[in-house]
Amino acid sequence: MLRGVVHVLAWSLATGAATTLSWWGVHTVMAGTAYDPPRALPVVSAEPTAVPDEPPPTSASTRRPQPPTSAPAATRRPDPAPSRTPAARPSASPPASATASGRVRSYTTEGGRAVFDLGESSATLVSATPGAGWSMQVWKTQTWIRVEFSSGAERVSVFCTWHDGPPRVEIGTY
Repeated sequence: MLRGVVHVLAWSLATGAATTLSWWGVHTVMAGTAYDPPRALPVVSAEPTAVPDEPPPTSASTRRPQPPTSAPAATRRPDPAPSRTPAARPSASPPASATASGRVRSYTTEGGRAVFDLGESSATLVSATPGAGWSMQVWKTQTWIRVEFSSGAERVSVFCTWHDGPPRVEIGTY
């Protein structure tokens, strides 16, 4: 009986050592080759309803209910005006520079959504989010930005140009 316990203990220790050594070796090799998780672009718009494709919020959980209108004016307390500015969030760039240029527009396609800040003579990509099952690639130059969503052989391109006038956006499927 003692001999069987010794064999099981020896087998367990050898298996544990082999597993640990294998894990350490694979972990060391994969640590240098694994991809970092994708990072989302920061949304720097000061107004929560700046994107026209999204409906404005209908209620806020921090807003106090209005008192009934049938109560006399002397017994009602004034309701403090709710702030329209969202809570401050840390961002990579100051909000003043992001909102100084103009209009934020969202373009939703089959492959995903691209949001641009369209100024008088240039544009900035605010965010680009691929849809489920789609991947995304972005190209930027001094006079245009292209966001391409792809899934298999399907491609949807959102192309913003401003080289010969104010920014304009074209969507192409191929």
